[in-house]
Amino acid sequence: MNEYLRIAPEVRAALDSGAPVVALESTIISHGFPYPANVECALESERVCREEGAVPATVAVLGGRLWVGLSRAQIEHLGSARSVMKVSRRDLGVAVARGIDGATTVAGTMAVAAMAGIRVFATGGIGGVHRGAQQTFDVSADLLELARTEVAVVCAGAKSVLDLALTLEVLETHGVPVLGFRTDEFPAFYTRTSGLGVDARCDTPEEVAAILRVRHDLGVGGGVVIANPIAPEHEIDRETLDRWTDAALAARSRPRTMRESPASG
Repeated sequence: MNEYLRIAPEVRAALDSGAPVVALESTIISHGFPYPANVECALESERVCREEGAVPATVAVLGGRLWVGLSRAQIEHLGSARSVMKVSRRDLGVAVARGIDGATTVAGTMAVAAMAGIRVFATGGIGGVHRGAQQTFDVSADLLELARTEVAVVCAGAKSVLDLALTLEVLETHGVPVLGFRTDEFPAFYTRTSGLGVDARCDTPEEVAAILRVRHDLGVGGGVVIANPIAPEHEIDRETLDRWTDAALAARSRPRTMRESPASG
């Protein structure tokens, strides 16, 4: 792995000393927000990690190498470049072999974090089972990565436009526990509630750590979802969000007129 893996000195020193390290994704930098908000978000995420006593390790593919821990210049590059590939586990081999730049998704970040020996990853929301997946089989690679890779993912639940009940069902099928951090209910990214429960509630970091430690000692494998709801002052009211989502889905399914069609004119 030394041929492909590049671990920043700060991250390597923390790993060697047993200090806490938190992996961060890079898709949000290249494909999530516009510049410069994307760079500001990435730097703020790293600042919060340091403020809480952990070393941030933002993950990306740069020049065909798997980087764990980025400099500000590298983050700026990911935020402003126009040809950055979106890299999931499936794409790691292609990106490395072709020597290109790539921003890692949840699944891609988990895979690289595990290679580096990092066991905790923080992100906004995981992917899941899309609505209508019974016909399309559209299921995020994030769920299968959680089933195979021993990295705990701290997130605000899954994205609210997904089929959250089926997302939880797939996680259950693959043996991935969903821990609610100070909540009994699975959060839905923009909102703290979904009407769906979690597998276990944990009210302290120590409770979460104990579960992660025992799972590791038992050798059961796979990841854990640590669902940490968005702060109350930032959430969107659930009824409002459901109304917006239903309207968007209805508009998507409505047949387009000639005027609306992108092929017209």
